[in-house]
Amino acid sequence: MPIIRIKEIREMSPEERRKKLNEFRTELLRLKTMVKAGGTVENPARIKELRKAIARILTVENEQKLEIKTANVKERRGK
Repeated sequence: MPIIRIKEIREMSPEERRKKLNEFRTELLRLKTMVKAGGTVENPARIKELRKAIARILTVENEQKLEIKTANVKERRGK
């Protein structure tokens, strides 16, 4: 079960996505630090889930940037 689904990410505002991205990155950093320090992680699969969630958020952001860029190019050509 993913932490956050693509559909949920697309429904978020850009500000909400940035907040979630920061939360996930902070949690991932904390877990990686625990592993490096020799500690045990309660749920090791959580690291993989966090990495995938971060990738999903970044993918949606890049898709939306490309849509805006493509719309601008089409608009310029239409003039």
